[in-house]
Amino acid sequence: MTYDVAAVRARFPALAEGAAHFDGPGGSQVPVEVAEAVTAVMLAAVANRGRVTAAERRADLVVTEARRAMADLLGADPRGVVFGRSMTQLTYDLSRALAKGWGPGDEVVVTRLDHDANIRPWVQAAAAVGATVRWADFDPATGVLATSAITDLLTPQTRLVAVTAASNLLGTQPDIPAITAAAHAVGALAYVDGVHHTAHALVDVKAFGADFYACSQYKFLGPHLGTVVADPELLETLRPDKLLPSSDAVPERFELGTLPYESLAGSTAAVEFLANLVPGEGTRRERLTNSLTALHEHETVLLRRLETGLRGLPGVTVYGDPERARTSTVLFTVDGIEPKDVYERLGLAGVNAPASHFYAIECARHLGLGDAGAVRAGIAPYTNESDVDRLLTAVVDLTA
Repeated sequence: MTYDVAAVRARFPALAEGAAHFDGPGGSQVPVEVAEAVTAVMLAAVANRGRVTAAERRADLVVTEARRAMADLLGADPRGVVFGRSMTQLTYDLSRALAKGWGPGDEVVVTRLDHDANIRPWVQAAAAVGATVRWADFDPATGVLATSAITDLLTPQTRLVAVTAASNLLGTQPDIPAITAAAHAVGALAYVDGVHHTAHALVDVKAFGADFYACSQYKFLGPHLGTVVADPELLETLRPDKLLPSSDAVPERFELGTLPYESLAGSTAAVEFLANLVPGEGTRRERLTNSLTALHEHETVLLRRLETGLRGLPGVTVYGDPERARTSTVLFTVDGIEPKDVYERLGLAGVNAPASHFYAIECARHLGLGDAGAVRAGIAPYTNESDVDRLLTAVVDLTA
């Protein structure tokens, strides 16, 4: 499986502007195929879903195909694929639905490694019903969230564990199967934030043991859209607030209002694009397995090149342990220069590597970075060696 990054890059019109994009963790660039899929739906006759007119049938097919595509990507059941405006919106909706069954004495576990979208909805839902929140800390020296940091907090009163599959700030990856198994052992559910993880690795929600797995298509070459997958039988037990005449079927009962058909078509196209990153045959899941394996190898080589280069520069601090499981994401600071100034000066050099806490505000504070955060450089399917070298050269110029 040879990963042809030049062929991949040729499908991204945005790259013609000339910037080296390391801003993928906040939102990736989009290939032609995704834009064309969005456009095709917007220019076709589309109506509310139904089976009478061609416009209704087209809308229904778009939704059905998108559920199948996301199920293939995540190793999930299409009947348990829920779409929403964003992962944040979906998590808030589900936190309120789940909290209807909580009360005083119940407990929820969250971690300081997580994006706030997998913290605040649970903290606020727990507060609304008098449940207790327990916090799991990670090691700031390594960026690692030990499994014991969570399991030590579990009790028979634990109702839910919210944990990230990969830190969107550091890229570090907790042992999700071990954490979910421990949660299930005390009768708790596990809500896994896969927003950052999904862009870099093949996902199998069943192997993860995740009761809920959330992700965002715009992080892996798709349009702005969020998805949560779960066992449809579990979704049947939840009663979200909804309009009286809207469908009570699963998963539709969780999808408030009319779905964005054009974005769903773009979502399907993004999954298909990922499946075809390297030539191959077989089912879409088989092609995804081959393509994402090749992508992981490509990103790992670039990550090593980038991190080795940054760690070798005087005055540059790289956070996290390079020997631990992680995605191709690097977080760093430059002595004597505020992160936002590093970001701006890199931008002037044609290198897009933003600086912030990136909504992982608890994580940034626990690392001692405060609310200013640090500079984050993420490697994407279209990143090449030249991009990495441009970033390294631009940082060298800052430290000279």
